[in-house]
Amino acid sequence: MLRRVEEIMTEHPVTVRSLTSLTEAARVMRDADIGDVLVVDDGRLRGIVTDRDIVVRALAEGRDPARTTVHSVCSPDVVTVAPDDTLAHATDVMRERALRRLPVAENGRLRGIVTLGDVAIEREPASALADIASAKGDE
Repeated sequence: MLRRVEEIMTEHPVTVRSLTSLTEAARVMRDADIGDVLVVDDGRLRGIVTDRDIVVRALAEGRDPARTTVHSVCSPDVVTVAPDDTLAHATDVMRERALRRLPVAENGRLRGIVTLGDVAIEREPASALADIASAKGDE
């Protein structure tokens, strides 16, 4: 039987609103021990911002992170999959687009997120990537 994205996705990914400052987004990432947050307004996915986006698109350009919003540096054209898509399809999208994380949306509304680590744990539970993905971070 083909596994579906909704079977392995994280159902409640960490999100921020478009007008959230980069400083606050960085705090959210730190507190959740993650490297990205999804940008959501009124339940609709508006983009994704990563720790790298903050550094490269804001700090390296001399922008003030307390006054710069995630909307101004996030990637707005986010590739998504649907909850009922197969895991094989999600993996193909990740491979073709060189993505490590893939938001899951239905009718424009965010439902979850599936990561490369989730796929590794599901497909190759004994792999090094699965071990890394399932390990607890430094606390």
